This record gives sequence, structure tokens and C-alpha cells, in this order.
Amino acid sequence: MSITRKWSANQQRAIEILIRLKRLYPEAPCTLNYETPVQLLVATILSAQCTDERVNQVTPALFGRFPTAATLAAADLAEIETLVRSTGFYRNKAKNIQGACRMIMAEFGGEVPKLMEELLRLPGVARKTANVVLAHAYDIHAGVTVDTHVKRLSNRLGLTEHTDPIRIERDLIRLLPQQEWENWSIRLIYHGRAICQARKPLCEACVLADLCPSAELSSSQPTKASLVKSTASVPATK
Repeated sequence: MSITRKWSANQQRAIEILIRLKRLYPEAPCTLNYETPVQLLVATILSAQCTDERVNQVTPALFGRFPTAATLAAADLAEIETLVRSTGFYRNKAKNIQGACRMIMAEFGGEVPKLMEELLRLPGVARKTANVVLAHAYDIHAGVTVDTHVKRLSNRLGLTEHTDPIRIERDLIRLLPQQEWENWSIRLIYHGRAICQARKPLCEACVLADLCPSAELSSSQPTKASLVKSTASVPATK
């Protein structure tokens, strides 16, 4: 099979996967709680190597004390560290949060920038964080957010052979329409938490089993998953 025909087949499969995920998770908001773009930026920085649930436990006190880029930029660094300690790597995260907010105040008029190249200049911001902020704060789809769930599921589904997030993102960008990039990521994250778990994927309950090479390999008999709604709860957020 030619590379072109292979990609065409993968594109059709990716679209079908997305259609099924939309049916399964019709409402799929960002699971981080925030009220402003800068709060989303800070929450996403804190989510590195940490669960969104833990971040949402930390941010009410943090944003209650320092709700804006200006207040975070002027804050005592030790106080930020104390407030975010439970998210792990708290010293580095606090330093990056304050550094990002100071740059936002000094170079971007106090507003979180809307361009990928400008966001990537901020301390603590790589493409994953930038994609989340652009998509959920500004409805700008500049790329595909690749977190651990998206990385794992995209590989299991045979849509990429790479392990590097940037290369995975490039593959997914080629397979999906731009307006669906964040839809793909957020719903794949939900599915990774509810069904396609890292240690023991629930292939027998998966609506994607017939499209997934890994499911075929993990089962001696083909499974026919029905389009039954997941019982996993969907946390409410802004």
C-alpha cells in the first residue's frame, strides 16, 4: 500500500473514531477550573506531572490570593510555592508561573498572548500548555494537545508510531480537520481515563474496539462494543 493510501485509510479511521467519541462524550469541557486566560495558563502549568483533580483543589486558594497576572507577578515567590506545594515540583512551577506572569505584564500588556510563538516564550510553557490555553481560552486551534492519554491512545489506535509528543502531534494534525483538533484531544483524554486505561484497558467495553489494532491483539475473539454511554462522570468546569 502506498503512503498516500495508508494515510487516507488512517484519516477515515480517525474521523470515525472522533465521531464515536463525540457520541460517547457529547459534553467534554476542559477539566481544569478557571475564570480567565491567565488562570487557565497557571492551572495548566500546575497540571504537569499532576492530576487535574489535585490542581482544582489547589487553585481556589491560589486564585483567591492572586487572581491576575499582575498580582502573581508581584507576589512573594515563597507564598506561591506554599500554595502550590501539593502539585509536585512546586518550586519550579512557582518560579515558572511568576516568570510567565511577569513577562505577560512587561511584554503583552497584561494579557495572555494569542499566538503560539509568543506563548512558547513564556517560562514553563511548551506546546501542550500553549495548545490548551489557545483552544479553551480563545477558541484558537493551533495544534493537537498531546498529554499522556492522547499519546497512549493514539499509539494503541495505530494512528502514530512515534513516542515523541511533537511527532505525534504532527501525525494527528495530518489526520484530523483543524476545527476538530481540540475535540480529539479532550475526548481521547476522557476515554483514556474511563476505558483505555494504562495498565488494563477495558477493550470489551470499548466502542472503538473494532477500529483498534491493539484491541484485536489483546483479545482471542473479536469484540463488538455497543455505543453505550460511559458511566464515568464528567467534571463540570467553565
